[in-house]
Amino acid sequence: MKRIALSILTAVISSTAFAPVVFAAPDFDQLRRENLDKDTTTIDEIRRDNLEKSSKVDFDQLRRENLDKDAVSYEYLEVKGVDFDELRRENLDKDAVNFDDLREDNLEKSGKVDFDQLRRENLDKDAVNFDELRRENLDKDFVAG
Repeated sequence: MKRIALSILTAVISSTAFAPVVFAAPDFDQLRRENLDKDTTTIDEIRRDNLEKSSKVDFDQLRRENLDKDAVSYEYLEVKGVDFDELRRENLDKDAVNFDDLREDNLEKSGKVDFDQLRRENLDKDAVNFDELRRENLDKDFVAG
């Protein structure tokens, strides 16, 4: 009996708690229309405004002015005898790395080093006998007391 009374009481309380929320739900279509009416700026209007602003600016004139400001006179450089192809070749030659020569030099140097001997020495230095470690650990009592 108590269970039935408790479940009915819970249903009544929940219905009274959520009923105002259901009836207070806003009309989203109306809200959307109001927001659309507030901000009625269209893309066409913005485009027209920008076109009107840009018509006041002569971009060709600006381009010519900028070209004149920072213009490098290639004719002047040619008169001075600057050969850009030759400069490019010289720069490429300066920084050129002959990888074949480098490999041969390194091979010659490595011929003086016995890598097998170095490997054996390193293995001997840090040699770990895993069988021995396993036997030692198996012999230990790891039970915490």
